[in-house]
Amino acid sequence: MLGIELKGHDYKYEIAELFKLFTTQFRFVKEDEQFEKILINEIIKDGNCIKSITKYYEEELLKFCKEESFDISSLSQEDIKKKSKTIIKRSIFKVLDDLYDMYVPWGILTGIRPVKIVHSLLDEGLSEDEIRNNLKGNYLIKDEKIDLALDIAKRERIFIYPINKNKISLYVSIPFCPTRCVYCSFPANPMKQFGHLRDNYIKAIIKEIKGLAKLLKETNKEVETLYIGGGTPTTLESDQLDNLIKSLFRELDLTKIKEFTVEAGRPDTITKDKLEVMKKHNVTRISINPQTMNDETLVKIGRDHNVNDIINCFNMARELGFDNINMDIILGLVDENVAMVRNTLEKIKELSPESLTVHTLAIKRASALKENLDKYELTRYEEMISMINLSMEYAKDMGLNPYYMYRQKHMLGNLENIGYAKEGFECIYNIQIMEEKQSNLAVGAGAISKYVYVDEDRIERTDNVKNVEIYIDRVDEMIQRKEKEVYKNVN
Repeated sequence: MLGIELKGHDYKYEIAELFKLFTTQFRFVKEDEQFEKILINEIIKDGNCIKSITKYYEEELLKFCKEESFDISSLSQEDIKKKSKTIIKRSIFKVLDDLYDMYVPWGILTGIRPVKIVHSLLDEGLSEDEIRNNLKGNYLIKDEKIDLALDIAKRERIFIYPINKNKISLYVSIPFCPTRCVYCSFPANPMKQFGHLRDNYIKAIIKEIKGLAKLLKETNKEVETLYIGGGTPTTLESDQLDNLIKSLFRELDLTKIKEFTVEAGRPDTITKDKLEVMKKHNVTRISINPQTMNDETLVKIGRDHNVNDIINCFNMARELGFDNINMDIILGLVDENVAMVRNTLEKIKELSPESLTVHTLAIKRASALKENLDKYELTRYEEMISMINLSMEYAKDMGLNPYYMYRQKHMLGNLENIGYAKEGFECIYNIQIMEEKQSNLAVGAGAISKYVYVDEDRIERTDNVKNVEIYIDRVDEMIQRKEKEVYKNVN
């Protein structure tokens, strides 16, 4: 166990998140507690200079010492606080890097949106070389990840800029699933227990849509993209799905939307009549998400379908004329190795989807995997790196470019999720939701609306309740929450 002692500050949360990139075997030192191995970080003010000094001792012998500093002249108190945290993390990171000799490619970054930093630097007018130096010097990011972030930012900018504050994206939550996958933490109510609530849920969500329509009309907002997600939206029967989409177009002005996505998601919920409903309503993009193309893994993660079902659903969608299909996979699933990931990618390559989203397994607090972690052997770190690299190679070979990226806490290897797409098939909704330059309003149980105030560099959120039955009973309150946030900011 490694002891951590902080002097001159108490940024325990930030330091703990940084340590988790290397090890979980640590704790903060309590008074008079003794450790054979101890890391001490101290922040010192010396005139106009602030220094962060990190020392690592084994049995009272100094093994490593790293120092970082900056000049506080002309800086605000807020900037001094931010820079202090940065140099504290940098000095600690350099000691941990020497101590553990691990591949931690994102440096001190523990946030989920690294591309946002690139956008802000581009907005300041920095050149690519200046951005590279900034990311490497300030955050200690590896060159290959800097290249990735820059590449994605450049692809995203044509969809984000110029920023139009009157445009929004709209998310519709369908929180039902056939079964709950072991890694899932999303609102996903299994059909056996909750399927009987679907009709009442549709009535409630249509009521919330009507309230939202009034709000958008009064504030002159235009819906740019529409995304129906979940859960699994195709757990709705075809007539329920038809009713929902008809209501969206009846209540909202969707004449100018650029993109309409429905997560068809799991093959065990996809039928020809449901696909025909989506085609009739001009759904432009669907997701058919295998997560893996290995039958034994599908059983282990709680899926009630096999690989042939995935292939058959994909081909059926193609026959019905869907020309923009996304597929999701997850790297690091239970007992999967690099050879099994290669098999998944080979089968997806044969199908040739327009986009592929590659997720790295994240151990979510609300998932069954987290609750039963000792039952599963998780992918080793080195294997995860190989899986990521392999997926990049296959994406390139399939003519898919990286176009958006995000990271999650508790991801295996502290790596990243990447969306790849053929030229012209980038998902605008995904880009906007990730880079947070556009407000995203959301309806349904568990839906979270984000209100982006670009001029103030401020984001506010309103959450809908997660429980489906409570949502149905309290849908009026969900409408009022949105109204309260929007109208308090209207002059």
